[in-house]
Amino acid sequence: MNTALAAAQAGHEEAGATKAFGFWIYLMSDLVLFAALFATYAVLSRSYADGPAGRDLFHLPRVFVETMLLLTSSAGYGMVMLAVRAGRARVALFWLALTFLLGAGFILMEAAEFHAMILAGDGPDRSAFLSAFFTLVGTHGTHVSFGLVWMAVMMLQVASKGLTAAVRTRLLCLGMFWHFLDIVWIGVFSVVYLLGVTG
Repeated sequence: MNTALAAAQAGHEEAGATKAFGFWIYLMSDLVLFAALFATYAVLSRSYADGPAGRDLFHLPRVFVETMLLLTSSAGYGMVMLAVRAGRARVALFWLALTFLLGAGFILMEAAEFHAMILAGDGPDRSAFLSAFFTLVGTHGTHVSFGLVWMAVMMLQVASKGLTAAVRTRLLCLGMFWHFLDIVWIGVFSVVYLLGVTG
């Protein structure tokens, strides 16, 4: 009986490793997408068409708060994985909920920024610079939104199923996705906002 249980556990671990590897491949394809968007932004970042430049639009203190929300959410997800490794489902749920709230705060601030810009007449149709800005930052925001939906589903799964092998694998993949978005945002903050204000 113990041998059968050990074999089943080994099978679950092997399947989880295969899924994690497949998810790494997906993230690399997503990296190519973001690299193309960064390259496009770099080419078009000075094409203002008599419209506003980044220094006229971007408010660094607000973007800094957004950045801190996302970076803190990534640290929160690290706590999720520590709880998962310890087999503490309730603690994992707490950190998942906190990570979700921080990520939702980031999205709400980004949506408010977009809304204010569009109301002021500075939407993606105003210039090539703004088209590239909305595409790059909006694509990242869309990814974060999908991550939040995934996180909500995982909270339901942890609450209903516990920390099964399949749930652990899904949480691992979600963690890779969430940290990847954090890294991409650091690039967005540096290339789009910092250079946009100082350039």
